[in-house]
Amino acid sequence: MGDSATNQVAKAIHALIDKNETLAQEVIDMDFDINRMEVELDEHILLLVAKRQPAASDLRLVMSISKGVVDLERIGDEAVKIAQMAKKIAAQGKLSYGYAEVQHLSNQVRLMLHNALEAFSQSNAEQAFEVMRNDSMVNDEYQSAIRALMTYIMEDSRHVSKVINIMWVLRRLSG
Repeated sequence: MGDSATNQVAKAIHALIDKNETLAQEVIDMDFDINRMEVELDEHILLLVAKRQPAASDLRLVMSISKGVVDLERIGDEAVKIAQMAKKIAAQGKLSYGYAEVQHLSNQVRLMLHNALEAFSQSNAEQAFEVMRNDSMVNDEYQSAIRALMTYIMEDSRHVSKVINIMWVLRRLSG
């Protein structure tokens, strides 16, 4: 599920940057699979808790997985929102500004997601703390990108709606 969510984000960003409406639609269509995985995993977790009645550390692990599943489903939903915006931006026509910011921030976010999943799978607390520390870097990068886009709008107001759409994508990534 983690790989699927990570791939959805990557595809949504590629759809945006490449103005590829077909790829954007693929991301939207694949949301069903992530939602299905969430339901299946929730069912497995409930059965595990009911039948095995895990205690202490086992229960903490099960609850961590349960919370992680919800977060991964939400990441898939955010990828869908970015894909929908990619379709909208592609229909609006060419915009040559803001894509570098989106690409850079998405690379950081995808790396954080990868590292978080790896830290969890390897029970690596230090790597998990590193992911948490990197969160502030993503927030700083988001703020910097927003400032750059606001400056661009002030210099050339003809592209306000397009730039606002790019800002919206950045917000989805940093959220």
